[in-house]
Amino acid sequence: MKITTRREALFGQLQTVTRAASTRSAVQALSGVQVLATGGAIELRATDMEIGLRVPLEGDIVREGSVVLPARLVVDVVRALPGTDVTLELRPTEQDVEIVGGSATFHIRTLRSEDFPPFPEPEGDRVLVPGDAFVATVNKVARSASRDETRPVLTGILVSATGDELRMVATDSYRLSVKETKLDEALSGAFEANVPARALQELTRIVQHENAQELAVSVRANQVVFEAGGVVLSSRLIDGQFPNYRQLLPDAYEHALRLAGGEISEVVRRISLLAQKNAPLRLAFTEGELTVSARTPDVGEARETLPVPFAGEPLEIGFNPEFLRDGLEAIEGGDVVLKLISPLRPGMIEAGDESGFQYLLMPIRLNV
Repeated sequence: MKITTRREALFGQLQTVTRAASTRSAVQALSGVQVLATGGAIELRATDMEIGLRVPLEGDIVREGSVVLPARLVVDVVRALPGTDVTLELRPTEQDVEIVGGSATFHIRTLRSEDFPPFPEPEGDRVLVPGDAFVATVNKVARSASRDETRPVLTGILVSATGDELRMVATDSYRLSVKETKLDEALSGAFEANVPARALQELTRIVQHENAQELAVSVRANQVVFEAGGVVLSSRLIDGQFPNYRQLLPDAYEHALRLAGGEISEVVRRISLLAQKNAPLRLAFTEGELTVSARTPDVGEARETLPVPFAGEPLEIGFNPEFLRDGLEAIEGGDVVLKLISPLRPGMIEAGDESGFQYLLMPIRLNV
């Protein structure tokens, strides 16, 4: 294998693809990036066996072939090279790749190509989804996905698309996010899949970086393949039954309060500074006002009062301050609607413009 390309182009694509390279696998090849030059095209590939990335590279193929190089090292080398052009040439006898840029020459030992796995190809029906709608929907719900690997089914985001609607759901059992996005046009097909949150967050970066107007989705038995702006991201699907989120949503609420989103977010952010060491944020509602307070022993306490359209018996409820902030900040601008039942029942945050976003949050039992 021998290729020539622009240093800047190679460095940029390496930065993208190496995000998928493994940092802790016992298989050395998974910590590498594969350079594949075949059929008149050059492609860079990396995978940690959960997600895989394939990115195109513009350049000239002198001799076809493939090679696997240590991902982090090759990024550092290409970053440091002088000159504008780079040549990569496999030297089979020496089992290394010669990288030449300007007056500099590097010889980097290759990793075992036979240990590098094949990548799934997009196949079957492909559903085209608007890129901006997909990114916006992921960003609304991703924070609610669990990071606890002992419950893998909750580390994913349930993505479903049908007709003119895109819906994503995520929960870590303490909070639940649902975002339903209406699309301008009906989709060409339908799918539902529980995709690792990490894969979808990586995909949003790619869509934004590539400025992809739409992305193609193809789902198979245990994998999903996304194509966006020439970049292909594949991901395993998560086994197991995702919770029936509709059963978790209360049928009715005692209070539905419309609040200025920016104001309540700022108050919560300020008072949360004194909710440390797992201390809850307290929301005390009385006639016409809300007092937000926090108290951490040996640290201090804070409170702030603001007018709200509350009527009825006083109600005090506690929430995890970080989770409450996440729900409020997911609503960008405008009013928020806070729905409550009782101090021990979940609260609901919705967008005031009825944009299809719901955020259900479990309360924390308060000690008087």
